[in-house]
Amino acid sequence: MPNAVAAPAPSTHILEWLAISLTQGLGPTKARKLVEHFGGVQAVFQASLTELESTGIQAVSAQSIATGKSAELARTEMVRAANSEATVVSAEDACYPVRLKEIYDPPLVLYVRGNAEVLKQPGIAMVGTRHPTAYGSGMAERLGFDLAGQGLVIISGMARGVDTASHRGAIAAKGKTVAVLGTGVDVMYPKENSRLAEQILALGGAIISEFAMGTFAAPQNFPIRNRILSGMSVGVLVVEAAEYSGTRITARCALEQNRDVFAVPGNVTNKNSWGPNTLIKQGAKLVATWEDVWEDLPPEVKLALTPPAAPESEDGSSASLFPDNGLPPHEKKILSLLKADEAMHIDELVEALENQLSSSEIFAALFELELAGKVRQMAGKNFVKSF
Repeated sequence: MPNAVAAPAPSTHILEWLAISLTQGLGPTKARKLVEHFGGVQAVFQASLTELESTGIQAVSAQSIATGKSAELARTEMVRAANSEATVVSAEDACYPVRLKEIYDPPLVLYVRGNAEVLKQPGIAMVGTRHPTAYGSGMAERLGFDLAGQGLVIISGMARGVDTASHRGAIAAKGKTVAVLGTGVDVMYPKENSRLAEQILALGGAIISEFAMGTFAAPQNFPIRNRILSGMSVGVLVVEAAEYSGTRITARCALEQNRDVFAVPGNVTNKNSWGPNTLIKQGAKLVATWEDVWEDLPPEVKLALTPPAAPESEDGSSASLFPDNGLPPHEKKILSLLKADEAMHIDELVEALENQLSSSEIFAALFELELAGKVRQMAGKNFVKSF
């Protein structure tokens, strides 16, 4: 049987890998077993129909390979990818994510728009609900900003909600971010994130998918892509997720792939807090600031990261939903007196402000700050004693 693929790419045999990935009835696991059986991907396309059928694969798969149909599909697909300014990489390519190769069923090929080299850099997956609270969106964006500022690639699915906020945070920090789609890389879903996709690419990030060009947003595709999110990351950070959520699939994949799981705690009365709060009870690392993620990163990852060119956030504060901007002057005065890693008694605060604010004004301001969650969420500043 003549070789069905006429012009494979040098060293990576990308046309063969693409052809086998497009073969009906073959998934990543069966395809790899087929390649192992014949001793290489090229040998698969040199095998006869009888030899292919003897491996136990479906007849339709064997016929597609033996007749050259799979190879023709691959050549057409390469043209479609090129027309959308996308490249196709296999596990043999240097830019294929190293960590992704470690999982049970890594994709045979990845379609990549943008900077394929970014896939080799260490990153963290940020996932959560498509319907976050203001707190969830704020924390996702700020943590995305801070972690990207430390050199980590922010990996998410570009879905509405937490995914979008995470990507935006990385973009605001001028950092790198990768969107893993459940569609073809030429199909933007949701459509309103088309502008976000442009920003990701403009800053040297990438948009990737294992699905063929033109694949629409089928519901079953998104759980499948979640293993890529976790697989190519050093860990998964969950911000908000309800009890029955696709985020649970990503977290489970992370655990199965021996990845760290991080979670931002939430209000126990909010249904979106069920996911992260439950993960924390089960052993996930509680995350309030980017430092909580950083301290658990493997030493080799910390060494690989580029030293930050800017502070972790625009105002120098750590992750918080409530910036100081817009606070009344008397509340700012109170916050300025709280010292890092040192508790302050309420009497000391009253004494320090006795010529500026009355005790009733101080108590009222503290109450307002407590309602806003300001005092407890200030990184490195202790809650006032006895309040």
